[in-house]
Amino acid sequence: MTTKVGVIGCGNISPIYLKNVQRTFENIEVAACSDLIPERSQTKGAEFEVPHICTTEELLADPEIEIAINLTTPDVHFPVAMQALEAGKSVHSEKPMALTREQGKTLLAVAKERGLRVSGAPDTFLGGGHQTCRKLIDDGWIGEPVAATAFMTCHGHESWHPGPEFYYKIGGGPMFDMGPYYLTALINMMGPIRRVSGEARITFPQRTITSQPLYGTVIDVDTPTHIASTLQFESGAIGTIITSFDVWAANLPRIEIYGTEGSLSVPDPNAFGGPVRVRRAGASEWQEVPLTHGYAENSRGIGVADLANALQSGRAHRTSGDLTYHVLDTMHATLDSAREGKHIELESRCERPAALPLGLLHGRLDA
Repeated sequence: MTTKVGVIGCGNISPIYLKNVQRTFENIEVAACSDLIPERSQTKGAEFEVPHICTTEELLADPEIEIAINLTTPDVHFPVAMQALEAGKSVHSEKPMALTREQGKTLLAVAKERGLRVSGAPDTFLGGGHQTCRKLIDDGWIGEPVAATAFMTCHGHESWHPGPEFYYKIGGGPMFDMGPYYLTALINMMGPIRRVSGEARITFPQRTITSQPLYGTVIDVDTPTHIASTLQFESGAIGTIITSFDVWAANLPRIEIYGTEGSLSVPDPNAFGGPVRVRRAGASEWQEVPLTHGYAENSRGIGVADLANALQSGRAHRTSGDLTYHVLDTMHATLDSAREGKHIELESRCERPAALPLGLLHGRLDA
């Protein structure tokens, strides 16, 4: 059975979704696409042979479309997702699911009331690299996880992104932009988070765009650009995460997990593959582990395919609203902690998403 989806927002991230939904996953197909700038939806729709290029209102009125893929900018994730739910569509949104906790809780409540589902990026944790790490942990290769480190450091997006302003506004910054990849990966491997404490700062109050077409435009920075946080997981493990747009260069791992019987080096959570390395207790060197799962290439949209299969079968979907809300709650709690100078106990929790089974055929998410 094939589920028809509609893509709302045809900006920078849309081509990989359109490509994979149309050509990789057997259980979903793009029936329509829309954008506030009609030229963008016309261009992308023609490139990926989308049958119906239309307005968002027309897309949401199509009774055959069951899932709306919300690829708009973060400031409108919530209203667009609400439009989709009110039109009777389940919705998969790019990260973050919403700007505020209140918005996130509203989405979950409306979806539950209407018998619909909320899903969200990132879905990179379903890729071969991170599912291999999950299997190694579940199979006891490093014993019980006791700690983790995660680092995302760069000097921001104004030197290359064509429209980088929103990265420095509320709902942006390194925590809300890249934090979802790292936090979701950690929750997939180690379970939900109980408490956080954070510190944050704005190092450069203004940024100058050096990319085209806005070269020379000065941006006022309204959100912290260097955030350090300690995470206490429900399991008792302790994590440390740094996200920064203030670092010119660093020699830091992406993610490492430390267990009672060894350590695990985890690939970039913004990608689906990458090297997985283990160094067990007493070993003198790291050992690279062959990937146990497929989808090691760029498979954005795999979360939509999983959602579609879950709707068809009735099972829980892995990129769940509870998971994406827990990540949103964690990010807000980190900034709350920095502002208030105290630990913040999380109000949310989620189940650790189910691991993907071994041996899935490429293009299939039927388990």
